[in-house]
Amino acid sequence: MITLGLIATIVVISVVAWQQPRLLDALIYWPPAVARGEWWRLLSHGFIHADGTHLLFNMVTLYFFGTVMERVLVPHIGVIGFLLFFLGGVLLAMLPTHFRHRRDPRYRSLGASGAVSAVLFAYILLQPWSLLFVFFVPVPAIIFAACYIGYSVWAQRQGTDNINHSAHLWGGAWGVLFMLWLEPGLLPRFFAELLAPLG
Repeated sequence: MITLGLIATIVVISVVAWQQPRLLDALIYWPPAVARGEWWRLLSHGFIHADGTHLLFNMVTLYFFGTVMERVLVPHIGVIGFLLFFLGGVLLAMLPTHFRHRRDPRYRSLGASGAVSAVLFAYILLQPWSLLFVFFVPVPAIIFAACYIGYSVWAQRQGTDNINHSAHLWGGAWGVLFMLWLEPGLLPRFFAELLAPLG
């Protein structure tokens, strides 16, 4: 139920922020505000979204993979630990962006994509050959991860859209590193799983 609680919280805050622009302005990541001490924006930006499509995509992904990872992680780290794992994804995915844009008053960022990527990549570490349905097309999780990373790196360098691709990459890295910190034996298991189809 933790994942459902997170989804409900994010949906409610996002919808209210759409109706109250001043609330959205108070929660969005904006470098000058963080520089003057509004550090909460490094977390609060993860609870608001640009529009319904942005919100729906993140919440559907969080539902499918968050519920699985919740069952995996909560017995080991508890409810608070799982919440901290999610919030860590929000924060740590934003920090590289913060240091890169901290003097840019035109830059803004919002959305839970960093934390969602953390959950997704934690799942992929556990089940690299499971099938993910990308626009209803079945794709092995590890193939999706490779394409996702490659596209995010390319798109970040292009810088032609308004998406914080860096947050996706760092969020995914946090998910993998957290799982390996919790259970270092997952790394050899992961490589064994990768080689399994070739055996």
